[in-house]
Amino acid sequence: MESASQTAESLSHPNRTLVVMAKAPKPGRVKTRLMDSLPSAAVTALYRCLLEDTLALATSLTSLEVAVVCPEPDQAELAELIGNRVQVVAQKGEGLAAGLLFVFRHFTAAGRHHVIAFNSDSPHLAPSVLESAFEILATHDVVVGPTHDGGYYLVGAKAAHPTLFESDGLGTRSALDRLLARTKALELSTGFTEPFYDIDVSSDLMLLARELRLAPGKAPRTAGWFGEWQQALTQLGRSAGAL
Repeated sequence: MESASQTAESLSHPNRTLVVMAKAPKPGRVKTRLMDSLPSAAVTALYRCLLEDTLALATSLTSLEVAVVCPEPDQAELAELIGNRVQVVAQKGEGLAAGLLFVFRHFTAAGRHHVIAFNSDSPHLAPSVLESAFEILATHDVVVGPTHDGGYYLVGAKAAHPTLFESDGLGTRSALDRLLARTKALELSTGFTEPFYDIDVSSDLMLLARELRLAPGKAPRTAGWFGEWQQALTQLGRSAGAL
């Protein structure tokens, strides 16, 4: 929960909003590309840890509002999980593309002029990268954080552009290219944060394991998950040749 000083500072900068795109941690609905490699219980627990650490990262920043946007059926469960730390808003429409469009429509209509949507599985991102994203957005129409696999871990804008996420192909290797093609067609100036990785497949997980061995404080709940599921991860690493 924010301190009184953090709350006052946040209210003095009402135009910066960081929105975490999330789902309720339910078996079979989160991190599905890991389910061929790990038990369902492990994958669900991993997502919950990633989400908790991502929210801790988001709320550690000052001078901004933090919110969670989720599918409507997940709102009650996420609100119970998160408590009163941040607002949980149910999106209109189904799927991530609809969710992203909703984020910018909803928050810019509420008077937020610098809105960034952030994924729920990059708690190991340096806080300075999120700060730089808002700085870039101050001088550009759109800011994008590209992932190494052709997607993006954040996207920000100052207004809702109805066609920006149309037929987006999110979750594919062409997601970033499609987004940039539309920013170009809409003549929107676009800035970039540094490329990064999120957690989609087993190789991402092995990379995160190595990173958190060296610096568990980046994402302490997720680091704890690695300890709890060490045996399954050792088997996964051997099969992938990563350990």
